[in-house]
Amino acid sequence: MKNYMAIDQHGQTFHDLGQYPRKELLNRLDRKHADKMYVDGKKDGKSYTTGYVIAGLWLSLYRVEPMRRSQ
Repeated sequence: MKNYMAIDQHGQTFHDLGQYPRKELLNRLDRKHADKMYVDGKKDGKSYTTGYVIAGLWLSLYRVEPMRRSQ
């Protein structure tokens, strides 16, 4: 199962966001709307979602994985 965390522009962290981080962040911040944050890929020219803007917080998302995985 995928798990995510988020860090805002002030360094505040949000852990254990589960498989659906947008929904969990909206619940924790008591909001109903989120805008996507994008970054442009320099090599391929595509845009990629990197997080969300919710209630004035710029939240960058990170996937959390165990260091050791079965192969």
